[in-house]
Amino acid sequence: MKTNNMFLPAILFTAVLFLGSIQMQAQNQKYAYVDTEYILDNIPEFQDAQDELDDLSKKWQKEIEIVYAQVSEMYQKYQAESVLLPEDVKRKREDEIVKKEQEVKDLQRKYFGPEGDLFQKRQELVKPIQEKVYNAIETIATTRNYSFVFDKAGGTTMLYTNPNFDISDDVLDEVGNVMQTVKRDQRSRDEN
Repeated sequence: MKTNNMFLPAILFTAVLFLGSIQMQAQNQKYAYVDTEYILDNIPEFQDAQDELDDLSKKWQKEIEIVYAQVSEMYQKYQAESVLLPEDVKRKREDEIVKKEQEVKDLQRKYFGPEGDLFQKRQELVKPIQEKVYNAIETIATTRNYSFVFDKAGGTTMLYTNPNFDISDDVLDEVGNVMQTVKRDQRSRDEN
């Protein structure tokens, strides 16, 4: 039994050293943050992509509204004439209205569904820009030895941020090596 007590101080000493080294590592970690909204607002190619997506969205929405108007017109016409129509013609007209309504719902899903044309176009236009921004963040974080980089524009609540740790402009400069960005002296922030 006494031999076990001899090892207890050695185990405690090892545990204290281990916890101390973890604490020192935590103190040596560097943090920074970016504002991806600000970054993307200062990349003209991103705004061009957003404009193109907005134009497509408006065009497709208008197309859908036209077909919905046709469905509404068909239904109003059916209601006005239904009293005079024989049962087989009524059923045929009802089927036509239901079919047209299903067509417009399918069209809406095709354009705006989770894997629809708008989603695909957004992936095509915006994802490469986001990847360049991410790569720039990764390059800066690696070069400057940051352990964590937070996004001020994201869902993370940041109650206080010291502007000295904002690397957003550095990220824009890094992205500027591979694509056009707004020059540093011409950038402006929307303070919310």
